[in-house]
Amino acid sequence: MYFERKIDKFLLEWSKQKDHKPLLLRGARQVGKSSSVEHLGEHFENCVSINFEKNPEYKEVFNKNLDVNRIVAEISAISAQPIIPGQTLLFLDEVQLCPEAIMSLRFFKEDLPCLHVIAAGSLLEFALQELPTFGVGRIHSMFMYPMTFDEFAQANGFDELLKIRDQASSDKPLPETIHNKFVELFRTYLMVGGMPEVVAKWVESKDYLQCQSIQDDILISYEDDFAKYKKNVDPTLLRTAFRSAALQITKKFTYAKVGNGYKTEKIREAMQLLTLAGIVTPVTRSAANGLPLGSEADPSYQKYLLLDSGLQLRLMNMSLGDISETISAILTASAADLVNKGSLAEMVAGLELLRNKTPNMRHELFYWTRMQKNSQSEVDYVDSLGGHVMPIEVKADTQGGMKSLWNMMREKNLSNAYRISLENLGQFDYHDSEAENAIRHVQICPLYAISQIK
Repeated sequence: MYFERKIDKFLLEWSKQKDHKPLLLRGARQVGKSSSVEHLGEHFENCVSINFEKNPEYKEVFNKNLDVNRIVAEISAISAQPIIPGQTLLFLDEVQLCPEAIMSLRFFKEDLPCLHVIAAGSLLEFALQELPTFGVGRIHSMFMYPMTFDEFAQANGFDELLKIRDQASSDKPLPETIHNKFVELFRTYLMVGGMPEVVAKWVESKDYLQCQSIQDDILISYEDDFAKYKKNVDPTLLRTAFRSAALQITKKFTYAKVGNGYKTEKIREAMQLLTLAGIVTPVTRSAANGLPLGSEADPSYQKYLLLDSGLQLRLMNMSLGDISETISAILTASAADLVNKGSLAEMVAGLELLRNKTPNMRHELFYWTRMQKNSQSEVDYVDSLGGHVMPIEVKADTQGGMKSLWNMMREKNLSNAYRISLENLGQFDYHDSEAENAIRHVQICPLYAISQIK
């Protein structure tokens, strides 16, 4: 069964463009890249799919030279399938195993512009680093991630519930019964996560233990991949850094906590490799005085998010041995406690902010902190919305815990912010007496409605 993905619309739009470029689909292992391309293939007369891992003999086709007319003719002959520009989708899967195939993409644009070509693969970013060039300006990239909350809800048959949510607003919040249904669905999403194979098992079985078994297999496959990243990097260090990142999520990453006597520079390199693999996502401190936020970023202050909440929980269990209290809190705690106690909700909020942006470019996450002595403030995320700097706090309610947000809004002279929580949709104004009663407007966005932030 194929579950609809947000990227499907963008892939279909790409396929209909007259001046389309060859497409490079980028993302971590097992996030659904191949399934989405094969789903797109249903819109073509035929789809010719080559997997360089399953069929390494195709590498020889690309090793001779990069004449794409010859390449297409030989692929057609070997696969016994016609490849007709305008009618055929040519899919080069696990393309990182054939660097020459990556290099050939630019020539498809130049010499066979009407043929639709998509390349995808795991650990693709490492292959790209090794290439002198891969056709900048002649190749289009899209970035893919695990399933968002909305995609998870659709896979579980809650399309109509999502439509009701999308019609609600801060002025007209959801009926309490609908809100409570979303809170419960979000609890499930925290546990199951968005890895497509795990979601499929949940849809089929509604059994957390079966889902956890698949999550364990995925984590093992990720760690088995570590040896493939770079020959001069210790796989044990990558594994140790990976698990330490899981224990430090949403906190400033402290290299000393990785342990085992590894030098900071080596740990930093390991985190960069995990980032390249798409397994972790950095959240970088920004002064946030204006846009773009990256122009004032400070990479020496970074937090890391794991790519998936379900994998995060399994990795914590592997590292700590028993997280039954955490699991119990997710499934039974009040909505406020679920947000306040622990960093999982904050992590998922950041991932949802990232994944609900357009897949046509690589996006970054930022946060703000003021490091004055005896006056430390931190706002969980800072985004660019409507051409303005937008602070975003992940909090349970209005009581307490908002001081950092007010400090940032006052210091940067900002009028608008978001509070992400498990409250219903809403809004409130804060009269800032320390800034001549300036009015700060805060929109309340439930964790299950982050896709609606525009």
